[in-house]
Amino acid sequence: MTRPIAPSFCSQKLTISVPGRTLVQGLDLDISDGGFLAVLGQNGAGKSLTLHTLAGIREADSGKVLMGERPLADWPRQQLAQRLALLPQYTEDIFPASAMETVMIGRHPHIGRFHLESAADIEVARHSLQLMDLDDMADRDVTTLSGGERRRLAIAEVLTQSPDIYLLDEPTNHLDPQHQLDVLQIFRDKASSGTTVIASLHDVNLAARFADRCLLLHGDGRWEMGRTDDILTENRLTELYSTPMEAVQWRDHQLFVANRA
Repeated sequence: MTRPIAPSFCSQKLTISVPGRTLVQGLDLDISDGGFLAVLGQNGAGKSLTLHTLAGIREADSGKVLMGERPLADWPRQQLAQRLALLPQYTEDIFPASAMETVMIGRHPHIGRFHLESAADIEVARHSLQLMDLDDMADRDVTTLSGGERRRLAIAEVLTQSPDIYLLDEPTNHLDPQHQLDVLQIFRDKASSGTTVIASLHDVNLAARFADRCLLLHGDGRWEMGRTDDILTENRLTELYSTPMEAVQWRDHQLFVANRA
């Protein structure tokens, strides 16, 4: 079956605040052809709240989020879950479950009510475990996994969901350098094939390496967005992180280093 064309995704004049403070003012975001957008900013700048608002699980102060030119609230929940997936920053395991049972949760939006998982659903889940280097842990209880293994399982779950739009809240949390690169390369490849990936990251150098565009959140309502090569500069990053950021040349790339010396 041919998959439907990925829907456009945008926000219009989106304002996000917490008591006594506006974090994001009037965010205009338009992603109509896929790509990888990295969201950068200090702790508390509103990265997670922005992703939650874009996912439709938190109401904005004003403005709206549209997918396929329809407000998120107008999408039936199952159809929305087929198209859009959110990877939260933290995952809690309330009930005992195996890694395979956990990753299969990602297929639920694609399975009809009162239907069981098909062989194809199980194959998608197994492939996601394999991508996350967890294929030999399918029968493990999730409570026995390390923090990094559990994080990779959460990523495998959203991969199993097979959406058109991935909203990833700090996907590299708890991951060692090898798995950080592996995970971001997987989403880079998906973005290159037309899928939309929006990920909050703490490491500006990972953003520089994998993202097409970057959204800088200053935490006081101000935001900037542009092509990665254009917007990641010493001056902008110094202001963003309130600490001197120096660009150094490494091979054929620039690396950004915090430098208080």
